[in-house]
Amino acid sequence: MSRPTQFTIDLQALRENARTLKDLAGPRCTMAVVKADAYGHGAVPCARALSSLVDAFAVAITEEAVALRNAGIDLPILVLQGPHSLEDAQIMSSAALWPAISSEHQIDWLEQTGPQFEQVWLKCDTGMHRLGYMPDEISSIRSRLTALSVSDVVLMSHFADAEAPDSALTARQLLRWGQISDEALASSFSNSAATTGQIAPTESWVRLGYSLYGGSLVTLPDGYSLKPVMQFESRIASVRWIEAGESVGYGGRWVARRRSRIATIPAGYGDGYPRAARDGTPIGTEHGTVLLAGKVSMDMITADITDLAALDIGSPVTLWGDSPCIDEVAGHCDTIGYELCTRITQRTPRLFHRLTGERD
Repeated sequence: MSRPTQFTIDLQALRENARTLKDLAGPRCTMAVVKADAYGHGAVPCARALSSLVDAFAVAITEEAVALRNAGIDLPILVLQGPHSLEDAQIMSSAALWPAISSEHQIDWLEQTGPQFEQVWLKCDTGMHRLGYMPDEISSIRSRLTALSVSDVVLMSHFADAEAPDSALTARQLLRWGQISDEALASSFSNSAATTGQIAPTESWVRLGYSLYGGSLVTLPDGYSLKPVMQFESRIASVRWIEAGESVGYGGRWVARRRSRIATIPAGYGDGYPRAARDGTPIGTEHGTVLLAGKVSMDMITADITDLAALDIGSPVTLWGDSPCIDEVAGHCDTIGYELCTRITQRTPRLFHRLTGERD
């Protein structure tokens, strides 16, 4: 490795988070969402680490599911967007995948594929208005699936504002869910935020995504905590003094108010560190927190280390992970941690802390 910038993925922390979330889920079945390469953490290693702890996996598109099957993952896999073509439906059938359907043309493709689906998830639009059938359409859609000899149908919906459990939108969605959920059918409404926030609609499945990886946009109940699975790490490559009034980086955005000691770190938006990060975004070190100083470059960022004399060339830094956490960094970029972890690039190595006794 030519430079010290890397992502470290702690698979043991992933498993511990899964146990925590299973406890919060209670008797409900748990589905681990590993779409977008497990939110940037590596879908295959994460799925292998989770296989003994969850009941099923979920991905966004068929290609993601096939990659898991090719890697030997044999748990059920739900494809959240369902088929995008007849060929897509046929691939789902041959790979024994669970399609989530939300429109008439998808059922047409299932009918042309034949009665070969063990389970189908039926998306219900309770108020987010992206995908799904309206409540008055559910009965007729179920009849078409019954004609296909689908043995299991799972009703599903998705919270639009689970981070705000007391919002009018959440209340409206819960009311609609209560009107369409059928006790005779399995069902799933809760995502990570709803599970950790204990919204607890009537359901038999929870879909665990971002929280599995240690992120959370809601406060967990007392006694519960999650561990960050990803550490974005590097080391200081250069240190220099600049005089008061001098600027740092493109456009001269950050200007020294005093004589300042500036560290350059070999990581940038070419690795997935957000260019939108503002001056003052925290960076962790073993001696305390320092602050981003200047615009993020493709390959480098700069930090003001004037007050931490112990820092020098070679000192390790954490761009996100234990401290600062990814959600804190995201807050300085006007985005969410989901975006940061899913936009990391291929040039930066991901090193996996394997489970005890596991080999590559």
